[in-house]
Amino acid sequence: MPALMQEGRAKVNLTLRVVGRRVDGYHDIESVVAFADCADRLSLTPGSGLSLRTTGPMAQACGETADNLVLKAAQLLRERVPDLQLGEFTLDKVLPVAAGIGGGSADAAAALRLLAQANGLELDDPRLIEVARLTGADVPACLASNACVMTGIGETLLPLSLPKMPCVLVNPRIPVATRDVFKALGLRSGELRVGFTDVLRAPAWPEAGASLEDWVEALAAGSNDLEAPATRIQPVIGNVIAALNATNGAWLARMSGSGATCFAIYENTADAQRAAQKIQLDHPQWWVHAGVLS
Repeated sequence: MPALMQEGRAKVNLTLRVVGRRVDGYHDIESVVAFADCADRLSLTPGSGLSLRTTGPMAQACGETADNLVLKAAQLLRERVPDLQLGEFTLDKVLPVAAGIGGGSADAAAALRLLAQANGLELDDPRLIEVARLTGADVPACLASNACVMTGIGETLLPLSLPKMPCVLVNPRIPVATRDVFKALGLRSGELRVGFTDVLRAPAWPEAGASLEDWVEALAAGSNDLEAPATRIQPVIGNVIAALNATNGAWLARMSGSGATCFAIYENTADAQRAAQKIQLDHPQWWVHAGVLS
């Protein structure tokens, strides 16, 4: 059987509100999520065993193979699906690691789609959904890789109709651990960060067919609650946002997820391309991608 192929697209949190910290230690969030046109590539050659090989420019940063979420997702699915056909995964890693764009989660989601394909499972199979949730908070959103509002700890997804958003993504190649950022946020177990009335007054996002301008205006009214604590841990995040804001035509610049990747939205792809070239020239050591969010 020939190798099957899936892309693990970068996930970008356009907004991220931390509602509070639950008594089990997890944080409840509300986030508008889009997906970028840059991605890791994962292939599966079906076979009897289960293995993972990493290649590509970011392969060295992946850490121990045994800890990779691709293998975690495959093993969890094997426990739930009798006679699951597995095989050899090859991950071409191009997205930065520990970067706030869900690279590992996107890879795990790609693994689940490949296993579904190899085993004739539907993507809405409850076992697949359960494994996505157990693998990581961002994996359910990455499984569909469609724009959505993500709530709870990431398990509740409400589809959104986003216009194509020309963007630049920048990562200073400094990893930031999600748990460190939430720790710096400093919420105690069971503590709400927003008042009850704030929860009831959740933002209404633009309707299907709304313009890019409408969306940028609505997103600008939101924020990423993790940006300040992440910047305290890695001040370079402030430099990245400043560099994005200094480019011509940047409508909105913000950090994604728990950082350190930041994004800016532009009126058109030409502005985005020029901005990316300028940032790459000024900061040759940074990872820069010009593309489209959707």
